[in-house]
Amino acid sequence: MKAPPTGWPRISSAVYYDDANRAIDWLCEAFGFEVRMKVQGEGGRVEHSELVYGDAVVMVSDPKRDGDKSPQGLGRANTQSLFGYVDDVEAHCARARKAGAKILKEPTTTDYGEEYWTDRSYQCEDLEGHRWWFAQRLAEAKKP
Repeated sequence: MKAPPTGWPRISSAVYYDDANRAIDWLCEAFGFEVRMKVQGEGGRVEHSELVYGDAVVMVSDPKRDGDKSPQGLGRANTQSLFGYVDDVEAHCARARKAGAKILKEPTTTDYGEEYWTDRSYQCEDLEGHRWWFAQRLAEAKKP
């Protein structure tokens, strides 16, 4: 299997927002993403963007075709959750809350047992209804 292109994880996510320009600014403020690329088309609509957080890449754009919808465009229905690891889940949650994220699950520690791991995570909803999980690894699996 060939490696992905430089700067890309093997799998990344693309999400639609009814107002992608506003969403990009908000995602940077709330979650700490940085804009690596932003391609704007007619009327300033976002045709393609790449937001990075460490080695993660999330593409954000305005809907392009009739079938492309944001959760807001689907009556706030959830179609997926995005997940990422952060260094300090408490500080990350506080930052997201301050920016207006709706916290759906407060930071909680989950211990999956010695042969697995322990994470502390929270879930939130962004300004257009996408759901995000952020976690901090507290303990790795104990090797036999």
